[in-house]
Amino acid sequence: MSEVEETLKRIQGHKGVIGVIIVNSEGIPIRTTLDNSTTVQYTGLIHQLTIKARSTVRDIDPQNDLTFLRIRSKKHEIMVAPDKEYLLVVIQNPTV
Repeated sequence: MSEVEETLKRIQGHKGVIGVIIVNSEGIPIRTTLDNSTTVQYTGLIHQLTIKARSTVRDIDPQNDLTFLRIRSKKHEIMVAPDKEYLLVVIQNPTV
């Protein structure tokens, strides 16, 4: 577990990073650096979007899979690294 905590601290220390969330395969946040309501809001929406994006990639090419998802808006950039059992979600301010 200390390796996970170390990695989270390293990611959180990058310039502009607002928060980091680790989500299990059921969409339940298991580690977060954000407050509870923000975590629940991001987790629910990003988990659904990742499932849809993965499905779209597989529909286009069944031999392919989603490895990274990056969403950028005027205020934030959300980066998602999906794995079989977990999602790593990083929210950052892209203008910093």
